[in-house]
Amino acid sequence: MLELFSLFPRNLPFPDQYTVADFNTAQRNIRCVLQYKGTAYSGWQVQPNATTVQGILENCLYKITAERIRVRASGRTDAGVHALMQVINFFTYSTISTQGLLWGLNSLLPKDISVIYVDEVTHEFHARFNAKSKVYTYLLFNSEIPSPFWEEYSWRVFPALDIQAMQMAAQILEGEHDFRSFMGAGSSVKTTVRCIYRLEISPMPPFVLIEVEANGFLKHMVRIIVGTLVEIGHHKRPVEDMENILKACDRNAAGPTAPAKGLFLKAVRY
Repeated sequence: MLELFSLFPRNLPFPDQYTVADFNTAQRNIRCVLQYKGTAYSGWQVQPNATTVQGILENCLYKITAERIRVRASGRTDAGVHALMQVINFFTYSTISTQGLLWGLNSLLPKDISVIYVDEVTHEFHARFNAKSKVYTYLLFNSEIPSPFWEEYSWRVFPALDIQAMQMAAQILEGEHDFRSFMGAGSSVKTTVRCIYRLEISPMPPFVLIEVEANGFLKHMVRIIVGTLVEIGHHKRPVEDMENILKACDRNAAGPTAPAKGLFLKAVRY
């Protein structure tokens, strides 16, 4: 459990292929790593008449740089989803040092958003397009008795889960597949094919951690996978159902969408 909530993700600092060798250009490309508690926000992306993490951050950048800056993120987290490592980058003409940006942003950001790392990178770096994979962790609290300490960070499910059945079903999803059955409504993407590099289920009583690393994710993909795995863990579906769900390419074939509050963007690999 302590690893999940580690302050600094294990793959920091970043590989140096995007490190700035000189500072001759007027416009700088700044990379930051954010952590945030998503409970109070309508997701990452700026939306009209909604409070979002991106909107808060861009307002703080304006106060520091006097520039209207649009930041790029490694991916869009949904409303209520948390992040232990959200990577962003933005361009600025400001001469404020990276350390100054780090402290300046943290002095303005609310307590549920924090910048934990800032550096300057080459203009080629793009937080989204240069990412090789992303890792999400979902936290299940497998207990009949509620806990006030974990209510905002986990999905409480009971009775006891059949971990072995869930692990067998998870193996079916590893590899490259059409994950259309695990995509939420209202999404427009060119392809629903994604590659899951690993999907691990680790019992840590009374918790169960579900960790998935992939080259990309569809809308609500992890949460629908989790909801389906919980049904299998409660013997509401057989393990073999997972193969049929994949082949169906139909959202109605899969299980429910797990609550956002148990989901964490854990790491981004470059």
